[in-house]
Amino acid sequence: MSGSYPRGRWPARIAAPLRQRPPADLAIVAAAVLAALVLLIAVLTVPRPSQVETAPRTAFRPGLIISDAAFYDPDTMTGSQVQRFLASRPCSSGDGSPCLTDYRQNTPDEPMQYAHCAAYHGARSERASAIIVKVAQACRISPKVLLVLLQKEQSLLTHPSASGYQKATGYGCPDTADCDAAYFGFFNQLYNAAWQFREYTVGGSSWRYHVGEVRIQYHPNAACGSSVVHIRNQATANLYNYTPYQPSPGTVRDPDTTTSCSTFGNLNFWRLYNDWFGSPLSKPFPLQYPSCLNLKGGSRCFIDPRTGL
Repeated sequence: MSGSYPRGRWPARIAAPLRQRPPADLAIVAAAVLAALVLLIAVLTVPRPSQVETAPRTAFRPGLIISDAAFYDPDTMTGSQVQRFLASRPCSSGDGSPCLTDYRQNTPDEPMQYAHCAAYHGARSERASAIIVKVAQACRISPKVLLVLLQKEQSLLTHPSASGYQKATGYGCPDTADCDAAYFGFFNQLYNAAWQFREYTVGGSSWRYHVGEVRIQYHPNAACGSSVVHIRNQATANLYNYTPYQPSPGTVRDPDTTTSCSTFGNLNFWRLYNDWFGSPLSKPFPLQYPSCLNLKGGSRCFIDPRTGL
């Protein structure tokens, strides 16, 4: 405790000179001490700039878009938290479709599928928020990831439409062909997207985009170029398997300018997550993690022998 002492127990080298001074001198000293205290109080009470600093927004890194910890954690939001989040988004519909905060749907039962998703128990007139959280829990994917995916693919949180609900997560909608109508519907889209992320995880390096060095195009048109990306973790590999393009360096520098070679999918995922929930890399590689939230190196990790999750 250097520099501090118990109240009423000053050290001898400070107290002794005061005891040796005559009363007149003591009055002068007391006045000086009082003046110093007044000055100190004035200094301490002057308003100062806030010392709270906002963490700087990290730059987009094509090889590490989101951590495994952020991607695979299904417990980041409850149903009521998702409902409040949806209600907080500015929402306008051009065709009379309900906003997600008001959307309801009858959902089917889905059986357990080993190493992919636990059983989903359907219900009548389920809220969108309940569907998002139940799918997240069944397939062990963060509800934050699913919310960002819905906005990234169809702007469903802010500009819902009938077509947007049909193709909510862009599942079965390749860039070079029409969407497969067999996967239309909000629940259908959400469940299959989460299932697919688990499929990428189970398959690991058997998929085109995997942990390690992989050449990734800037656009479906190969003439727009490509570069080798060192994919750092499984979650980032999942995003590339789902949307197989990276933004070009020019797009990253100036994302508000569109050219014939611009793609924004994975850049928009990163931007939305940052804006809504903070850095997707806040816990990139935790030392301790439940339920295989960290799959660095693409390693598989089966916990429950009954489900593989």
